[in-house]
Amino acid sequence: MVRLPASFLFEVLTSNSDRQMEFWILLIALEFFLAGFMVWIAWPTIFGAPWIPTPKDKARSMLELAEVGHQDTVYDIGSGDGRIIIMAASEFGAKSFGIEMDPLRVMWSRLAIRRHGLSQLVEVLRENFFKSNIENATVVTVYQGVGVNKKLREKFSKELKPGTRVVSYRFRFQGWTPVKTNEEASSFLYVI
Repeated sequence: MVRLPASFLFEVLTSNSDRQMEFWILLIALEFFLAGFMVWIAWPTIFGAPWIPTPKDKARSMLELAEVGHQDTVYDIGSGDGRIIIMAASEFGAKSFGIEMDPLRVMWSRLAIRRHGLSQLVEVLRENFFKSNIENATVVTVYQGVGVNKKLREKFSKELKPGTRVVSYRFRFQGWTPVKTNEEASSFLYVI
């Protein structure tokens, strides 16, 4: 005999059994999962810019353009899933810091850092990057829009030491002239 889903559901809901308990536990777990997923999606829209990850090949090009090495301290502004800071440490040997507001992306980044065994070289800070202290940076990576870059330019001019390299993906800093450009990778290098 084939049971219809509605009759099966009715049987589960009206019976006083372990199946009923399992159903309610599954339903509650599904609700928590959906709520978490909605927070993951909505967080950037409510509290900041949407997350659009830098493609890994472009991230590598940014770090190469800035000539990142083991002597550098890299800060990634809006670090998302941590791909740039992980790459800076694992492939270039640099001490790296990511600044990210989204708590779920911070958690994801920290798990990735631990999975790669880079906890000694890489750290993610859950902060507003406009309020973060980045004065120790020798390299700063940025993938933000024109409006955010305009505000960051003011922050960088005040906080960063002369000689600090700033590399931007896709969006230029208006009023600054890049010292190097990789048009193919849409990356622009500036030196403070």
